[in-house]
Amino acid sequence: MLLCFSSSHRTADFDLLERLELRAPAVKAALAEHSEVISGSVVLATCNRFEAYLDVDEPLTAALAVSAETVIEAVSAAAGIDADELRAASTVISDHGVAEHLFAVSSGLESVVVGEGEIAGQVRRALEAARASGTVTHDLERLFQGASRTSRGVKNRTGITTAGRSMVRLALDLAESRVTDWAATRVLLVGTGAYAGASLAALRDRGVVDVQVFSPSGRAVKFALSHDIRPVEAGDLIDAIAQSDLIVTCSAATEPILTRAQLTEALGMPGALERRLVIDLGLPRNVDPAVAELRGIELLDLETISRHAPLDELNAAQDARLIVDAAAAEFAAQSAEQSVTPALVALRKHVFDVLDAEIERARSRGDSTEQTESALRHLAGVLLHTPSVRARELARSGEAQAVVDAANTLFGLDVDDASAAADRRLRAVGDDQTAAS
Repeated sequence: MLLCFSSSHRTADFDLLERLELRAPAVKAALAEHSEVISGSVVLATCNRFEAYLDVDEPLTAALAVSAETVIEAVSAAAGIDADELRAASTVISDHGVAEHLFAVSSGLESVVVGEGEIAGQVRRALEAARASGTVTHDLERLFQGASRTSRGVKNRTGITTAGRSMVRLALDLAESRVTDWAATRVLLVGTGAYAGASLAALRDRGVVDVQVFSPSGRAVKFALSHDIRPVEAGDLIDAIAQSDLIVTCSAATEPILTRAQLTEALGMPGALERRLVIDLGLPRNVDPAVAELRGIELLDLETISRHAPLDELNAAQDARLIVDAAAAEFAAQSAEQSVTPALVALRKHVFDVLDAEIERARSRGDSTEQTESALRHLAGVLLHTPSVRARELARSGEAQAVVDAANTLFGLDVDDASAAADRRLRAVGDDQTAAS
């Protein structure tokens, strides 16, 4: 059974999301330790959400509550967050509702800025990290591959990714009223990852030409060379802050890079600019919130930016939602088909075992020829074709258990009826979200 623990901008404040993001490695390790319940996991941590996608061994029904509570307690202990606080700020989604949720997330429908383009890559990298750590099961692989296909379909068939804007571009939109001339704006970029590249591209789209880059991990020179901007060494950071109109931070550092003390020192430098705008896109925060108390400093952080996110571009979002719903329904149908596979395998084995026994008796009497045996095997395959097709059709329509019961009753098989859970789950699509509170 699939479960998703989700804490996002819709359910939690950014302080909680920040604490979860900081403890993501510990959470991953804690989930791996619960192998008696959790057979696989993929953790997705972005600036707006923290989610753990899990393959649990427990069936649906009453065990769902037990599995969900196990996950919450594991995350709580690893992240150092009170379980009640975590429960109130999160949601646990089960079974096929997990596919619908992840497909929507990867398509940008659950983002602060609907249609933002970075999330699909973040989902893909979460899967790659889980593969590297060996925590991906067959069902999780299939789930995330489905999410990747769905996000590509949404991107190619709707205008949501062009109508929607990334968090970087939204932040710069908010900065528009504070900037009189982008071409004359001196920018300090802090960070050298993928988000830094997107930030630089968005700045250049607005006409910015004067950009310096600082990296707390020492990668500024390499990034600057590949992007035709100037690097800032650690010893020159205060001077660079003093001479910048706009500072954009987007580093993955786990501690604040820019502190109140640094900004205070920069403001006191000879020739320092009197005013500057600081945009903090980091999670955890790259900038100490206390810098906003300094004279001449205006701080835009993720929480402030998210409050100004635009309304959904209605038509594009609706079209994208239809694609996501169809993909989730197909995922559920395929899962139901798989649930009758043991019954079909058992039926085929039963038929061919009976056939082999009869052929062997015919051979002992001298009544069998190679041509006759081949014809009989072909006939058995033809006779099994229609029941196999019909069984998968019934499974897709929510009758998986009827297929198993029929095979057991008519042919005396003893197929495990665990597929009944899949049948019940398929009927319950749409009711699969369970609040953790």
